[in-house]
Amino acid sequence: MKKKLILVLNCGSSSIKFSIIDPVKIVKYIDGIVEFMQTTASLIIYDYIVDKKLLNKFDNINSYEQLIILIFDILSSKYKNYINYVIGIGHRVVHGGEYLNKSMIIDHDVLLKIQQASIFAPLHNPFHIIAIQISLQKISKLKNSNIAVFDTAFHHTIPKKSFLYAIPYRFYKNYSIRRYGAHGINHLYITQTCSLFLKKSLDQVNIISCHLGSGSSITAIVNGQSVDTSMGLTPLEGLIMGTRCGDIDPSIIFYMVQHLGISITEVQKILTKESGVLGISDLTSDFRELEKKYYMHKKVKLSIDMFCHRVCKYISGYSVLMNGRLDAIVFTGGIGENSSFIRNKIIKKLSLLNFFVDIKKNIKNNKKNFFINTDCSKPILVVQANENQIIAQETYDLLK
Repeated sequence: MKKKLILVLNCGSSSIKFSIIDPVKIVKYIDGIVEFMQTTASLIIYDYIVDKKLLNKFDNINSYEQLIILIFDILSSKYKNYINYVIGIGHRVVHGGEYLNKSMIIDHDVLLKIQQASIFAPLHNPFHIIAIQISLQKISKLKNSNIAVFDTAFHHTIPKKSFLYAIPYRFYKNYSIRRYGAHGINHLYITQTCSLFLKKSLDQVNIISCHLGSGSSITAIVNGQSVDTSMGLTPLEGLIMGTRCGDIDPSIIFYMVQHLGISITEVQKILTKESGVLGISDLTSDFRELEKKYYMHKKVKLSIDMFCHRVCKYISGYSVLMNGRLDAIVFTGGIGENSSFIRNKIIKKLSLLNFFVDIKKNIKNNKKNFFINTDCSKPILVVQANENQIIAQETYDLLK
């Protein structure tokens, strides 16, 4: 029997991740990532069958489109034994707006709605559209087998009392202005993983999922469903992030425009690309570099302290939504998975909720998923993000 594989394209604002996965056997054959695309691009591809690591650096590729084309060219030339068995392409899409609330086969209407939702995710949706359009060209036989899997879909279970803003109701009714959230694909994966680790059925899982990376969000999950989340209409709301400001007083925008003479376009750029830990530290948005300079640089220390403070406020606030039973706090995402330093700083502030970190367990080990709590603490779990597995499964199920 021939293998039925799924190609997953997970296109972010600062990286492109891609995988070829057997969703039935849950086997990953190819895994790749392009990083640091704003300077020089580095492409890493792992071939799990032959245990081969391929590293290429590309200094003359400056456009997102060129990088996507390059990925397809490499897969088609060097990995034909996998690409020939691909039956569908799953695309992560950050924002689906009001109407794209579940995974869908991409046709003209779906692509148009993704484009319309770009106004809510200007750092992400335009890149998704580029990847979709190139996919349709590069593997034309799969023209009707490209699937969009939306980060916002998991959050459509959030009740109105949580997703509405306290502005005139007509803005929701007429213009769909509401909280949509993000990182829903990974928050869903975290929920499923916690069901196994905590030995609870999916509809009994009560957790606070902390997706911490260059873009960060926290989601309150009750009985396996999202009931509140930190990101809002766009991925700008909520936590302090790498370059995004997170929660601020809206009057700051009025002040910047009316009194400082800054154009609204420039304000948008400042809040999305020049704020967050980059804006506070005045150094970098890379948490790895910030950690190294934490004790040497006052503004670096301040930026990390502010980040952790905001995370703790959200965790403690969401604890009251758990119906009296919070099963675990979960860390995921690039920072959540890899920074024992950040995890320790956050958990230290949550002793009132009966969470205590075990210093030895907290040191990053070789396991993908592991507990870092002491014996007298409620569970604290670190789970490696695996959006691509969910995207592959959703794609396969829809194509069936």
